[in-house]
Amino acid sequence: MRKKGITALKVIISAVLIYFIFTKINFEDVVVVLKRTNPIYLLIAFLLFIISKVLAAFRLNLYFHKLHVPLSRHSNLRVYLLGMFYNLFLPGGIGGDAYKGYLINKNFEVGTKKVISVLVLDRLSGLLLLFIYACILGIFLRNDFLTGYEIVLAVAIIVGIIVFWLLNKKFFRYVLPVFWKSFAYSSLVQLAQLGSVFFILKALSIKVQTMAYLFIFLISSIVSVLPVTIGGIGSREVTFLYGAKFLALDENTAVGISMVFFLITALVSLCGIYYHLKKPKLETK
Repeated sequence: MRKKGITALKVIISAVLIYFIFTKINFEDVVVVLKRTNPIYLLIAFLLFIISKVLAAFRLNLYFHKLHVPLSRHSNLRVYLLGMFYNLFLPGGIGGDAYKGYLINKNFEVGTKKVISVLVLDRLSGLLLLFIYACILGIFLRNDFLTGYEIVLAVAIIVGIIVFWLLNKKFFRYVLPVFWKSFAYSSLVQLAQLGSVFFILKALSIKVQTMAYLFIFLISSIVSVLPVTIGGIGSREVTFLYGAKFLALDENTAVGISMVFFLITALVSLCGIYYHLKKPKLETK
C-alpha cells in the first residue's frame, strides 16, 4: 500500500506539473516549434542519446566488476535497457535500479548493501558531472545574475570533485580504484547528452542563446533525478519553463526542447520491453 501510495503521489505531481505548464504557455506555439524539426539533426540527437546510455551502462559495469560481478558488456547493456524501461514505463511495479539490484544479488550473492551502494554511486557520479558542466557553462554564460560569480563556480567544481572522492574513500573504498575511470565515463555520458540536446536545438532551427538552453538542460537533468515525479515528467518541463523566463529565452521553444528530449528518452527506453517479455540471461566475461 505504501508503494502504491508513493506511485500515485508521483503520478499526481507529474500530472499537476504538466497541467501547470500548459496554463503558462501556448500549446499551439509549442506545436509550431516542433513542426519545423529537421529529421537529419534529430536522428543525430537520437544516436548521441543512445551513445550516452551505452557509456552509462559501461560505467555501471565498472562498479559491478569491482564487486566481483563479471558481467559481459552485452548482458550489462540488456539489463541496463530493461532498467530504463522499468524506470519510465512501469513506475508502479519494479523500478529499474531496484530490479538491477535484485537481479545482481540473486545471481551473484554479493550483498544487498554493496549492490545498492554502487547503484547510488553510479547516479551520484552522473550528477557530479551534470553539476560540473553546469558550472562551466555558468562561467561563460553572459547573464546579469551569474556575472561576478565565475570564481565561485570554478571553486565549486574543484570542491565537488574533492568531496565526492573523499566520500568514495571513506564509505566505498572497495570501488575507489575505479573512481577516475567512472569519472571519465560520466564526463563522456553527459557530453554525449549535451551533444544530443545541441542537435535538438539545430533540429528546431534554434541558432541563438545555444549555451543558455544547454545550461537549462543541465539544471533540468539534475532536478529530474529527484524522485518526486514519474521518470522526471513534469519536473524537467517546469525547469525549462522557469529557466527560460530567468534567462529571457522563448518559453515555448524551451518546453519544445524538453518534449523532444523526453520523446527520444521514451523511444529508447521502450526498446527495453523486449527484455521485459524475454528476461535477459546474465553472461559473464
